[in-house]
Amino acid sequence: MQQQSQNQMKNDTMYHVDSAKFNHGGHELMDLHETLGAMIGGLDQCVLLRDRIQDNELRNIVDRQYKFALDDYNTLVEAFQTGKDPSQPTGHYEMTENNKFTFGVQPGQPKKPITQANEINDEIISGFILSWHKGLATLKATAATETTNPVVRRVLADSIPNCIEMAYEISIYQNRKGYYQVPQLSSQDTVIITNCYAPATTGTTHQSSQFN
Repeated sequence: MQQQSQNQMKNDTMYHVDSAKFNHGGHELMDLHETLGAMIGGLDQCVLLRDRIQDNELRNIVDRQYKFALDDYNTLVEAFQTGKDPSQPTGHYEMTENNKFTFGVQPGQPKKPITQANEINDEIISGFILSWHKGLATLKATAATETTNPVVRRVLADSIPNCIEMAYEISIYQNRKGYYQVPQLSSQDTVIITNCYAPATTGTTHQSSQFN
């Protein structure tokens, strides 16, 4: 019994929560495990599919996003394993696409799953990449709200806008190629919905003082 107590004290000393390296809660560990796994899955997918890309423009986008995402992965791993500021801080992804979307839906062939590997095309590949960025943005946001280590939380939070930016770049590319169509409501409905809201106003003096 005494030996067991001594071993427990030894373990508590080795993995003390005040140590930056081990300052992680259970929820954080599992969420980071899932997030990093998803990052690896997307990076692997880029490697596997790159040679199947036909459009040079899409290949350049994927290459640029892959390099950035790989650096982002290494930054998060370092912060997660050390609990300290990473040697390479989170970068800021800047897309090369403009912000122009074409609205409207044109009829086309119904979508269905492929049955042969040789059916993979640029539309499918860009769809994979878009889904990867969308999923990572959600995973990272969830993980950040569950993270106790302040450095890891900040690295996660800072990287979410990059997922959004890369997803936006891919979606603009897809829209221009006709892969990603964007339906739009009538002008009347759009005006009605955008005017459904108004700025909040300050209440009475008594009510206002309660929140000042």
